[in-house]
Amino acid sequence: MLSRRRFIMLVPAVTVGTLMASTALAQAKLTESDPTAQALGYKDDASKVDTKKYATYKPGSSCGNCVQYSGKAGEASGPCAAFGGKAVSAKGWCMAWVKKA
Repeated sequence: MLSRRRFIMLVPAVTVGTLMASTALAQAKLTESDPTAQALGYKDDASKVDTKKYATYKPGSSCGNCVQYSGKAGEASGPCAAFGGKAVSAKGWCMAWVKKA
């Protein structure tokens, strides 16, 4: 369940990220030091998420099983809509994570 406060925080970040999408950005690899990555608590490895800081983290959640992720199954990384199409690690995680249906 997405809280109202979390939704209000995520909408601008996702909108800006989507507007910035381009072929050049799709090739760029997101780093944890990227300002948007820091704002959304992105980690390259979901097992390193601080569960006290990010209480919304659920074991088993990762970029690879998020609706925002559009990488191919089995690939180490792929584009993410939340980060303007930048490549994220399939094993990564951020606060914009929403389970794929």
